[in-house]
Amino acid sequence: MGCALSGSGIAPGKTTSESKWCPSSENLAASKAGPGHGGDGPGAGPFPLADAQKERIQESWRILHDNIARVGIIVFIRLFETHPECKDVFFLFRDIEDLEQLKMNKELRAHGLRVMSFIEKSVARLDQEDKLEQLAFELGRSHYRYNAPPKYYEYVGIQFISTVEPILKERWTPEVEEAWQSLFKYLTDTMKRGYYEEEEKSGSIKSLALRKPGTGSILNSI
Repeated sequence: MGCALSGSGIAPGKTTSESKWCPSSENLAASKAGPGHGGDGPGAGPFPLADAQKERIQESWRILHDNIARVGIIVFIRLFETHPECKDVFFLFRDIEDLEQLKMNKELRAHGLRVMSFIEKSVARLDQEDKLEQLAFELGRSHYRYNAPPKYYEYVGIQFISTVEPILKERWTPEVEEAWQSLFKYLTDTMKRGYYEEEEKSGSIKSLALRKPGTGSILNSI
């Protein structure tokens, strides 16, 4: 990944939607819940979506599905326009400065499709909360290995909502927007827990590896 909600291939003023997503200090602290951070992996919090919100997401996704390739590209182009620092995380196309050229980039298209695939899987698992949580949690863990920090995770949801609103037109309502915002907040919070768990595990392994011989090094026990 590189920025939020992705798979692999990645190392100016706020909009109204973005202002709703800005994490408070409390939310940032809570997102670090996980082993060593006040939680215990998946299952650390209640599922936030009511049945009516799930239905709104599922109905709107059926309309969006035929446009997912275009949506994926637009989401990341807007992401790089509003948060250009994000592009530095994507080693496959971070050196492409021309956004028009970037729109035609095969790697960006593939990455956008991977993100849309993650969203599609999430929508399909709305009635399977354990599987949805595990999906997002494992993605957060993999983002640590891709060196994709949690501070970027909210941005993708913001740009997704901004992109799909004009596609859905009159079908886009405040209730639909609220449902998608709730889903993305849940996904990003769960990803962050996965990230921090993997970070802690990695830190423990490094700490053991750096211990001097004769002081209980894991290497001495082999």
